Amino acid sequence: MEKILEIGRKIIPTKIFHMAQPVYHYLLAFAGAVYYGFPSRKIFVVAVTGTKGKTTVTEIINKILEETGEKTALLNTIHFKVGDKYTRNLFKMTMPGRFFIQRFLRSAIKANCKYAILEMTSEGAKQFRHKFISLDTLIFTNIAPEHIEAHGSFENYLNAKLKIAKTLESSLKKNRTMIVNIDDKYAPKFLDIKVDKKLAFSLADAKPYTATEKDTILTIDGKKIKTKLVGEFNIYNILAGITFAKHRNINFDIIKNALEEFGGVAGRVERIEGGQNFTVIVDYAHTKESLEELYKAFGKSDKICVLGNTGGGRDKWKRPDMGKVADTYCKHIILTNEDPYDENPMQIIEDVAQGITKQSPKIIIERRDAIRKALTLAKENDIVLITGKGTDPYIMEANNKKTLWDDRDVVKEELKLLTNK
Repeated sequence: MEKILEIGRKIIPTKIFHMAQPVYHYLLAFAGAVYYGFPSRKIFVVAVTGTKGKTTVTEIINKILEETGEKTALLNTIHFKVGDKYTRNLFKMTMPGRFFIQRFLRSAIKANCKYAILEMTSEGAKQFRHKFISLDTLIFTNIAPEHIEAHGSFENYLNAKLKIAKTLESSLKKNRTMIVNIDDKYAPKFLDIKVDKKLAFSLADAKPYTATEKDTILTIDGKKIKTKLVGEFNIYNILAGITFAKHRNINFDIIKNALEEFGGVAGRVERIEGGQNFTVIVDYAHTKESLEELYKAFGKSDKICVLGNTGGGRDKWKRPDMGKVADTYCKHIILTNEDPYDENPMQIIEDVAQGITKQSPKIIIERRDAIRKALTLAKENDIVLITGKGTDPYIMEANNKKTLWDDRDVVKEELKLLTNK
């Protein structure tokens, strides 16, 4: 069915198609749900939306549910999971086509999964990919400016997130529940959603807490939980998972065991070990807020920062801001390529460099060469922070060229060469 609609898209004049695009996307969403028999109605669906932390929250929830012995399905930026089977997400999008999501949910039911955990994005909502998915619970993490050019304004971006919340409001499920980060300034907009139950979490819920460069200890209801996750931003992610688990009446000891066993998320503040005497971290950080929170989490160490956090043709406004954050926290800055698409990579780098005034950044276009340079600059106890891609599977270049890529693999290869010398 989707192939038939795609053929129709190709033969319809471009101007007419753009005018009818919302209808096209809506019909695709409806057709996918019909074809697979509205599977979301037959499984408990928890979705996570917001600007930052979505993937980590989905992974935390999945870990807690697995600790209870439940069978789960998981769809996020990194991978798709049904039961014990994982498939890497190679789509360069969190929410693939409407037929894909509905097929995923149907597969989860066939595999006897009790829960489906979905990461939901504003880009997905813009194309109605959230439609005809009956939600039981929605978790709101936070909102910060992102995808502004794609949506036209911050208000449009925020409204796209709120459309996902409206999906929960219109869900036919019983006991629809909204879980909200009450510390976020836009939390009231999500709490205005008319649902059966509203729950909030705040950083205050984890106090007293201690966050170091290696772990975090937080206090929940007077009891200590020690996790391998670092940074205050991850405390919010943990609290989102705990709030959901409590809502599902999961025993505290199960929650504690799951969180203390949880090793972290691939490409999210991920440590790469290769026998070196310094720390290497690979992270996805793609907003100035997430970049700053990452740098603050490693505030005591000298930082060598590989910065390539701004893809071509999008959010040009944030490029100097990203450079300014790096200028504030990094001892050495290396600017490199990320996903230029059809834009000149050097132009992107020059835009980022406008925000760097305290030092002269090194400009190395080839991302592997930039990573290699950062590793050679590192001294004992330094921290090399490589941001912008995380587990992103490709470097996207002009003329639809895409090169297979994984920052983590490149770091491991370069560390092996470095430590064997």
